[in-house]
Amino acid sequence: MTKVLHTESAPAAIGPYVQGVDLGNMVLTSGQIPVNPATGEVPEAIADQARQSLENVKAVVESSGLTVGDIVKLTVFVKDLNDFGTVNEVYGQFFDEHKVANYPARSCVEVARLPKDVNIEIEAIAIRK
Repeated sequence: MTKVLHTESAPAAIGPYVQGVDLGNMVLTSGQIPVNPATGEVPEAIADQARQSLENVKAVVESSGLTVGDIVKLTVFVKDLNDFGTVNEVYGQFFDEHKVANYPARSCVEVARLPKDVNIEIEAIAIRK
């Protein structure tokens, strides 16, 4: 049974898709761009954009009753792979703050363009244990 996930703690979808789906044993998020759900603003710096995207992923995952520690895979899309080091730093801090036992598996891909011309988008897979 598939349950559609929706939370006001993450930005609303900007197209014909949902924030995420709960498949029972697995949660899949749609790509989360760095839009602050409370203000609709996008921060300028890549570090702040990375953090906001991770917070949005967290909100969608938590709307299913899971936690950051249940995330097993992330895909990170960046407009400029030169931002890789900054994204890694923010990424590490985020998961360390949530005291995860292991970092999730991850891919990072440079892309030509992202919605709203942001610099990063992140999607996740979480597992219900």
